[in-house]
Amino acid sequence: MSITHDYEVDIKWEQGRIGIASSDALDNRIQVATPPEFKGGIDGIWSPEHLLVAAANSCLMTTFLAIAENSKLEFTSFDSKAKGKLEMKDGKYMISEIHFETYLKIPDMEQKQKAERLLHKSENVCLISNSLNAIRTISIHISKG
Repeated sequence: MSITHDYEVDIKWEQGRIGIASSDALDNRIQVATPPEFKGGIDGIWSPEHLLVAAANSCLMTTFLAIAENSKLEFTSFDSKAKGKLEMKDGKYMISEIHFETYLKIPDMEQKQKAERLLHKSENVCLISNSLNAIRTISIHISKG
């Protein structure tokens, strides 16, 4: 049996290089624009490149939250920074790499190996990352807290 879900997003051009992303399923709207690294790009507004990296990073977090809960791993803090590398390959721009820098605080350091294993598993099974061709790497920092 196949499981499917649909996610609809609408984009409406506002002016210049700026648009608004919205969804009937959500209350919030997001202003989007060409990033400033490109001609006509605008600083200070979410770009498709930022949103792609944010999607991968937030998927890592939500996947970890589910796996940690199912595995009964206690933690007090989760923070992740992601950096996407945009480059031209074969004449086309693409996000070729995404690196996750994750910071996790756990109350019991005897659970450190389990926490590392679950973070690696989360990165491996994240559906957004698995939908991308980008090379993914993760650095894990676990401390007591």
